[in-house]
Amino acid sequence: MTAEATVPADPARSVREPFWREPRFRKVADIAGPAVVILALQSVIFPMPLGTYLYGMILGLLAALVALGMALIYRANRILNFAQGELGLVPTVLALSLISYSHLPYAVGLVIGLAAAVLLGGLVEFLVIRRFFKAPRLILTVATIGLAQLLTLCSLALPLLWGQNPVSQDKVIPFEFSFELTGFVFRANSLIALVIAPIALVAVAVFLRSTNVGIAIRASAERSDRASLLGVPVKRLQTVVWCVAATLSFIGVFLKSGVVGLAFASNQGFGTTSFSALLVALAALTLGRFTNLPAIALSAVALGVLEQAVVWNNGNNPALVYPVMAVVILVGLAVRKTGQARAEHDTASTWSASDEVRPIPNELRRVPEVLVVKWGGFAVIAYCAWRLPTLGAMNSGRMLLASAVVVFAIVGVSIILLTGWAGQVSLGQMAFVGVGAAAGAIATKTWGLDLMLAMPIAGIAGALMAVVVGLPALRVRGLFLAVTTLAFAITASNFLLNPQYVKWIPKGRIERPPLFGKVDLDSQEAMYYLCLVVLLLTILAVGGIRQSRTGRVWLALRENERGAQSYGINITRAKLSAFAISGFIAAVAGCLFVHVTQQFSAAQYGAGESFTAFTSTVVGGLGSITGGVLGALFARGGTWFLEGNWQLLPSALGVLFVLLVFPSGLGGMVFRLRDLWLRSVARRYDVVVPSLLADVGSFEEPDDVVEHAEETAEAVDPLPAEPVAPTGGGSR
Repeated sequence: MTAEATVPADPARSVREPFWREPRFRKVADIAGPAVVILALQSVIFPMPLGTYLYGMILGLLAALVALGMALIYRANRILNFAQGELGLVPTVLALSLISYSHLPYAVGLVIGLAAAVLLGGLVEFLVIRRFFKAPRLILTVATIGLAQLLTLCSLALPLLWGQNPVSQDKVIPFEFSFELTGFVFRANSLIALVIAPIALVAVAVFLRSTNVGIAIRASAERSDRASLLGVPVKRLQTVVWCVAATLSFIGVFLKSGVVGLAFASNQGFGTTSFSALLVALAALTLGRFTNLPAIALSAVALGVLEQAVVWNNGNNPALVYPVMAVVILVGLAVRKTGQARAEHDTASTWSASDEVRPIPNELRRVPEVLVVKWGGFAVIAYCAWRLPTLGAMNSGRMLLASAVVVFAIVGVSIILLTGWAGQVSLGQMAFVGVGAAAGAIATKTWGLDLMLAMPIAGIAGALMAVVVGLPALRVRGLFLAVTTLAFAITASNFLLNPQYVKWIPKGRIERPPLFGKVDLDSQEAMYYLCLVVLLLTILAVGGIRQSRTGRVWLALRENERGAQSYGINITRAKLSAFAISGFIAAVAGCLFVHVTQQFSAAQYGAGESFTAFTSTVVGGLGSITGGVLGALFARGGTWFLEGNWQLLPSALGVLFVLLVFPSGLGGMVFRLRDLWLRSVARRYDVVVPSLLADVGSFEEPDDVVEHAEETAEAVDPLPAEPVAPTGGGSR
């Protein structure tokens, strides 16, 4: 036997790292980890039979298609597309109408629907999204909300072409097939969904990884500016992305309509993307960090299973789904790594949409014409608001609407404070209003307190809730904070503030106790005047805060959070104070609103109303208090003349039109016109106002600007300047 030579082992190679630290394991854990954890917890906390499990998996696959489309658009445009479900809803209604009413074959209707989805995605990107290419991401996100409303109206109008009811459409069954699993019956549409949905997901993965267009889309999503410099047609690729996203949405919505039906009435004007489905998509996006497409798809499937497990185990309390999904979103944001890839990071500048409103320049404040117009304008507005109840057309119903407009103006001011000044995006403001409404109803109806005591009690309740909701703002901001507040709004309206599940909220008619025990509030006119006084006090208080150190800290926080922190500003205190004061104001508005309507309805404080309040404030203008008032007038104006879902028409068209023409909102337009008038005043009085000349090129002809500048220079230094010899390249 020959002795084998032994080679001493390398100590560096003999010590291996644990397998969970290897890059390959980490990659697999990032993709499949969230789904595995969700299914493990579901099997322990919410067990269910195999048939329900398969049903949840089917719905999860269909939700994955919608979530994947949202992720693609997020990577391309850095926005959360709230019109994703509606992109698939319009071609779905078209295809189902052709199959049901024109009696076309199922396959033909499906192909026409696919073609319509591709066309719709391209048109939406070219006609709407591309117009906002350089706009702040917040403005574009709000534009998708208006787009969702517009597409919903198109979906409601399509069946009318066949003379059919748009809100009820029967399931289309292509062929007879059924099988039973643990008492759950699956039919042909479930089988089709189980086959087509995975194929669509795999096709998207192959498209993005194996085609030149897909690789270019991924490159432009990571660094669009660098890709554009390298000759990549970024805008054209974004059109492709929207076509793909619309196709995925159509497949998901069309197949889901065959499994659970197609309903409009329960979705509050946002198509088939009901708020439970929206929560599932947002939770999947959060777990996949908005950019990890395989993780988003697997998480959506697991969340679909979890949703059905919660419903199956809580048949008497199905709204428990909402807080469960909200917890998933909060956990996903809590474990999310910040400051990593650029694709996962929102900068403050991309979510800043507030043009700072300049006050009247000091040089013109004492000009008689300016004083007359300023105080005369205030007097005219105050007189019109005060005399409104005396108009002959103002009956009790219209006075209720007028009071609601004033209340929503107060809500708009709270959004101006939180988002416009402090830079904290909140899509759940109406949930704070709902908390104040519930607390105010308890204070007056259950405890028998005066309304003047009920309002501060409601405000404190809203402030406390706002601080709790604002805690994630200490870690995330921008789009991710918006997701958190939206999840709270959906959970609050469907579960926390729903009298069906929460027994302490008063039911029935809520009487108005006399103010201070003496002033009768039974008439709508009296409530209107009370709301008007509270609005005036709110404007004065918020205006004072804006001029204080707190207001300046909020503006610094909005513009540059890290820079503000480097100057010793307590970021935690600044953010939470903004949430607390904004929540207090919104809750006071809720206390007023519940006594204006004299009833508490959780639907009035849902996510749909939060969308409306936020979009109307953005349209009004986030830079000034005036924007909050104009936004309330804009949002509630359609309710004076239209009924039902058609109230969305002026809102949808108005949002898109105003944001396209006046990106700074109606308030910004008003102040631009004011500055234009102030320039004419300055010319007439021969007053030089540097602050009005800074952006004069956008309003005056270049020759006028040069002439005015020369006159100003001569007035300052009338002596001609001596010629200066040109410097050469000689020695120093």
